This record gives sequence, C-alpha cells and structure tokens, in this order.
Amino acid sequence: MRTRTETRTRQVAHTVDGDTEIIDEDYQIDIPRPPIDWDSVGLAVVTTSTAAIVLASIAWSTTGIGDLLDRAAPAAAAYTGAAVFDLLWINCMILEWLARYDAARAELPRRAGHVALAIAMAAVCAHGVLADSVTVGIVSAAVSALAKAGWTLVLREYARPLDARTQAWLTRRQARIGAKLALSAQLRRLAVIEARTAIRISPDSDPDRPDQPVTSPDSDPPSELTAPMTVKDAVRTAVDSGITSPDSVLRYVHKRADANASAATVDRYLRLYRKGA
Repeated sequence: MRTRTETRTRQVAHTVDGDTEIIDEDYQIDIPRPPIDWDSVGLAVVTTSTAAIVLASIAWSTTGIGDLLDRAAPAAAAYTGAAVFDLLWINCMILEWLARYDAARAELPRRAGHVALAIAMAAVCAHGVLADSVTVGIVSAAVSALAKAGWTLVLREYARPLDARTQAWLTRRQARIGAKLALSAQLRRLAVIEARTAIRISPDSDPDRPDQPVTSPDSDPPSELTAPMTVKDAVRTAVDSGITSPDSVLRYVHKRADANASAATVDRYLRLYRKGA
C-alpha cells in the first residue's frame, strides 16, 4: 500500500531540574495514500475543456456578429454590442448553475438562456449568409449551440436533484436566512437615517442662544423623531455628527437622553465608541 509521511504536533511533558512544562513536539506518521479518483479527474478535464469551448464560442460569435454590425456602426461599438449576444446566454448558464439544487428557480434562467442562444445563433447565421453562404452561416451558428450543449451536460453532472421534503426544508432555510440578511441591512439603513434626522432636528448648538425657542408647558409633546434616546445612542449620534468635545457631547446627552447622566458615564461610552470605530 502506498503511504505518505505527515508531520503532526502533540503536547508532551518535559522536565528540567525538577520543573515540568507541557511543550509541543513534532512527530511524523505514515498514513495510507488514497488512490487516484479518476472520476474526479475526468470531470475536472471535461469542465476545463468545456470552459475553453465557451471562451472560443465567445470569440467566434463576437467576431462574426461584430463584422455584421460593423456595416451600420463604428467598429468599437459594433464589437462591443456583439459581445452581448453570447454573454447573455452565458450569464443565464451561470444563474442556472447557482440554482442547480433548486429545479424551480433554475427553470427561468434555463429558458432565458435558450432564447438568448437562439438570437445569437440567428445573428451568426445572418452574418455567414451575407458574407459567404447559407452553409457557412449554419456551421458558424452551430459553434454557440455546441458550447451551450457541452455546458448543459457538465451542469447536469454536477447538479444533484433533491427529494421534495429536502427541497422544502432547503427553501424554508434559505428564506429564513434571506430575511435575516434583508432585515439587518434595513436596520442599518434606518439607524443611519434616524441618527441624521435627530441631528437635523436637535443640533448641538449653544443652549443659551437667545433665538432658541422656549418650550411652553402647553406645547405639544415631542414627536418620535425628537423623543429621548439612550445615553449610549446619544453619544454615538453626537460623535457621528462631528461633535468631538467631551463637554459638548455631555451637553448633547443631557439634552437628548438623560439630564442626570454623569460625565464619567458619558466618557466611558465615548471611549468605547472611539475604540470600536
């Protein structure tokens, strides 16, 4: 049996002058070498060669369609537009690959890929007909069809169909995780909006300024946008709005959060926020 030598680490007790310490010691062990997985090797070869075929198809189709469009547009624009024809059905194949474990989701990019491929083949065939003959046009269009067929076979080898219950379980789990990601992103966005709105409505200006309006006892209660916040949130909001002086931050906290908040508490939150930033 073929083996290979592998170096591992273990902890051993080592004593010097009566003092024992646990140290790391390297040792070597011979483990069996697994046989070559020819199936994986063959699949890797097929995948690599198919990717090369797809690239060749892009070059061929872009050249033909670009020459066709060059009759009505500048060369740069013509060949740029020609690349769209093949890139579209290739993007559909990638989307189909990403949804290979969900047959329902993979169906739409598969159909869209077939439509995009048919349009690209028609354009290549039209170029062949105008440039030489119908036979040349058909053979030229077949290049894209062969590339698409090859990738479809490779994708079918990688895809593993799931039974109905496992598919339902996977769909529920994907929906739950997707909802968490969407909620996290929206909460971050709302936090930014809330902080900016609070600063716009209650800026950290001089509280003794004579033109500052005085709140009368009969005035309406504050709205949700000016409702008091926690000391920690007030410190974060003040720093995010450019207020860096500890005294100014403390005044802002007294105004927006807690009038009895101590300077030590505000300084502690201020240090924690700056350290985290």
